Amino acid sequence: MAADEASSPGLHHPLWVRAAHWIVAASFVTLAVSGTAILLALPKLFWGETGANDAPAWITLPLPVDLEQTGWGRNLHFASAWIFATFGVGYLALALLGGRLWRRLWPDRDQVRLSHLAGEVRAHLSLRGDGAAATAPRYNALQKFAYLAVILLLAPAMLLTGLTMAPGVTAAVPELFTLFGGRQSARTLHFLSALGLVLFLGIHVWQVLANRPGLLLRRMILGRARRESAP
Repeated sequence: MAADEASSPGLHHPLWVRAAHWIVAASFVTLAVSGTAILLALPKLFWGETGANDAPAWITLPLPVDLEQTGWGRNLHFASAWIFATFGVGYLALALLGGRLWRRLWPDRDQVRLSHLAGEVRAHLSLRGDGAAATAPRYNALQKFAYLAVILLLAPAMLLTGLTMAPGVTAAVPELFTLFGGRQSARTLHFLSALGLVLFLGIHVWQVLANRPGLLLRRMILGRARRESAP
């Protein structure tokens, strides 16, 4: 357990958490931008192994076809993916080994009661920030469920489906085709996973802005706000 976590009842963050947070966030934004550039070459989603612009699609996205953006998009996407994967896997490993995943992100028994969850849902649907959330001694249940979904489901799914679209990877690990049902199915699931992460990012930013953003940003940049510094 990190010293700053052990000595404070508040939600403070050790250096490795802060570094992973900002690097993964920046790399994901870059992935989203470059991924959109790649998507413009074929703004349709298919199931199975094959798909083309003139083929019937499962979903046709309301985007223009633009083949000019693919080159830089692929190069930037590939570089950003390695950064995202390296620091994401590093964060998960440290969170598991240090117990942060269970201590901070796993819902407590009282938080999974239906009455408690219903109250949290009503509070979030009000679309109003709660200043007390910034100084609460733990994350609420919806936060924990969202973080676990990102760490254990959406991010791994996005990385694995991305690898399935790489011919060099699937030549060595053809089982990925079986796992996802083909290259185009993997592409569709890759898009849906990325869309889920974009939705999470939007809600996350809104929650920060609605709940004492200055305090929360200082904690995520400095570890703890100046007035919370230990004597």
